[in-house]
Amino acid sequence: MTTLTVPEVGAILDQALLTLAGQRDHLRDLDAAVGDGDLGITVDRGAGAIRAALAETPPDTFGALLRTAGTAFAGGNPSTMAALVGTGLLAAAKEVDGERELSPEVAVRIGDSAQRRIAERGKAGLGDKTVLDALAPSVDALRKAGEGERLAAMIAAAREGVEATTDQPARKGRAAWVGERGTGHPDPGATAYLLFLESLLSAVTERAPR
Repeated sequence: MTTLTVPEVGAILDQALLTLAGQRDHLRDLDAAVGDGDLGITVDRGAGAIRAALAETPPDTFGALLRTAGTAFAGGNPSTMAALVGTGLLAAAKEVDGERELSPEVAVRIGDSAQRRIAERGKAGLGDKTVLDALAPSVDALRKAGEGERLAAMIAAAREGVEATTDQPARKGRAAWVGERGTGHPDPGATAYLLFLESLLSAVTERAPR
């Protein structure tokens, strides 16, 4: 990942969120197997809310971008996942307030801040079968990966985290209510994050010079 400006990231994010919103039915079905099935709606409406908010008031710093995105996602379709993502993005916004270029180091700070706040708010940790099992290893992969392989490394690490917890029951969130019946089902939140990373990679690839 090279250094990117706020407008460049905004354009990539807009395209990635449009792609992610197309996963609504898939995420609904995953969530219905272990919860109430509202994750597809949360992601679809949240993605749309972010796109609309950023288009209406284009940010000039990454703090502003993340603050706008967090507020929009949290209000797009009120739910536990929306609240967790929103609070994570708002924490990251404080961490990088004033930054105008996205370097690998800034991206790591964003990821670290978001995962810490999500863990605090959700009272969850690694191995509890939540979004953290994809988010945390992806940030570690970002920290260690070399130029040109960072997003791919994040995706591989996130996928490994999803797969590693699929055959265990959830210990946190609504999915924990179904107990052993959740065994064999991937965590919907972690899967949504993985799909977001894949959407980002697709958007970056499409914008790359040919």
